[in-house]
Formats: sequence, C-alpha cells, structure tokens
Amino acid sequence: MKYLIESRNKLVREIFLLAKKVAPSYSTVLILGESGTGKEVLAKYIHFCSKRKGPFIAVNCAAIPEDLLEAELFGFEKGAFTGAVKSKPGKFELAEGGTIFLDEIGDLSLKLQAKLLRVLQERQVERLGSEKPVKIDVRILAATNKDLKKEVQEGRFREDLYFRLNVIPLKLPPLRERKEDIPLLAEFFIKKICAREGIPEKKLHPDTIKMLTEYNWPGNIRELENFIERIVILCDSEEISPEDLNLGPLQENFLAKKESYQKELLISQGIHLPHLTETGINLPQILKDVEVFYLKKALELTGGVKSKAARLLGLNRTTFLEKLKKYRLA
Repeated sequence: MKYLIESRNKLVREIFLLAKKVAPSYSTVLILGESGTGKEVLAKYIHFCSKRKGPFIAVNCAAIPEDLLEAELFGFEKGAFTGAVKSKPGKFELAEGGTIFLDEIGDLSLKLQAKLLRVLQERQVERLGSEKPVKIDVRILAATNKDLKKEVQEGRFREDLYFRLNVIPLKLPPLRERKEDIPLLAEFFIKKICAREGIPEKKLHPDTIKMLTEYNWPGNIRELENFIERIVILCDSEEISPEDLNLGPLQENFLAKKESYQKELLISQGIHLPHLTETGINLPQILKDVEVFYLKKALELTGGVKSKAARLLGLNRTTFLEKLKKYRLA
C-alpha cells in the first residue's frame, strides 16, 4: 500500500487524498482501472482509513461460477440445494460492521445484479432457501476494469445498479501513464522479495531502470511485481543489468539504442568508432584511444588529483597510475 500512497504521480496522490476524505462516510465507491493497477489496494486503504471496526472481505466476482457466487455472497439455509447440509452465512453477513469489496463487478450476471441492487437499496440480504431478510451494516466498495457506461448501453449491466454504485468514482491510471512511479515500485518490490527470501538486497543498474521505465507494462503493477520477482530470483549478481532482463523486442531495441547512443557520444568526443566489416578493424588501437581519452578527462575533471580521477573511472589508484605510465600521461 505504501508504494501507491507515496506515488510520484500527481493524479494518483490526488486519488488517495480523495479516498481518505470519503473513507469515513457510508457512501459506495466505484473503483475503475485496468487489471493490475491496484484497485484492491485502494479499497483496503479506504477501509483502513474508515471508522469501521468489522473485517475487510474481498470477493472476485469473475473468479466464481454464477450459481456458487450467489451462495457465496448471500449465504444459504440447510437444504437450499443439493449439498447444503447446513446453513452458512454469505460474505455480506460475514462483513458485518466492516467492508465488502466486490472486485470485477462488471462480470456479474443480470440476475445477481438485481439481487445486489436490492441489497444496496434495502441494506438487507436473504439467504438462499430463506424468505427471512437479514439486516446488514456493511460498506460496499466495487471495482471493475470494464467500461460500465458502455456495458449499460449494450444491455449487459443494469443502469439503476450503475447509478447506485457510481456514487463516488475513483479511476486509477495505468502504469504507462505514471512511468515516474516505475523506479519507486521496482525498488519497493526488490526490498520486499529479498526480505522474504532472506537474500541480500539487490540493486538496479541505471540502464535497467531506464529499460523498465520504457516498457508499457500491459499487466500494470501486478505484471511489474511478478517480473521483478522473477529477475530477483534468477539473477546471480548483486546488481541487475539490462542483460539480466528478458523483455523480448523491447530489450533488443533498448540495447541497440544504447549501443548507438554510446557510439554517437564517443564520436562527439573525438573518438572514432569504425564500422566492423569483413576487412576488420584495429581493436587494440580503438581501445587505446578510448582509455587515453577517459584518463585525460578524469584528470581534467579532478584538477589532476589522481586518487579522485581513479575513483571516477572505477579503478584503484595503483591500476590508474599504471595506465598513466603505460600511455606516458604521468
């Protein structure tokens, strides 16, 4: 939850401020956004910022078959159907005094939409096999990745239920529209995974951060977290480099851009990088030119202080002095 609240994206911060403001109320909140954008995290935040003492209960409406979902939500009496050997309260009753979060509500059948509408209107439920209503004190939060207005227009979602749910809409942007959060999220997940696995915390190479930021993440935060877990587990080094990633065409494109950029940079600095052809190149001379250039540049930047110049180049002082002597720069 922390990684969303501390977002560097202005819109996300505004959403959490608004969520905190509406949290103490009884109003129904409809959370919109693509899969993996953190809708359940936002729902939990609303619950924990409220004054409700009861539990937070989440139900994924798309993951449970319709006949089972009805019993799951509203409960049932003994003998209500084959296999109902004893009475069981539904999620609404179990959430008494707390919050029920109905995720992927756009996937509810029209039949269940009608029953849910009644719950919203009457604040009571009826178990399957019973005609006795049960009063409930439950805050209802709902979420969907669908366009409910379009669903209403096409007859797949009840308009009256839509208006009941859409009291306070909050829409989370996809990760591709808040790329400034990707480094923050990646570092958070690395810390979390390394702590869980009991391994030393790994770091991201600057080029790796750039590469992660350039990717569009169609699965949003969930995809990023799963990806970070995979590379943390598989990477043997302490620093995760672009070569440790596997993002298909993006990786190839990024590495090609990086090579082109580095070549252009060296050319602009007076170092000629010939194109490799069948006639070959003089690699020792090219490497010598590069080394001499950076040795001189480091000395220039540090005012001739050799220990500082060595550190700029990632060398120890002895190696740095040997190279100065080798190229007669001392």
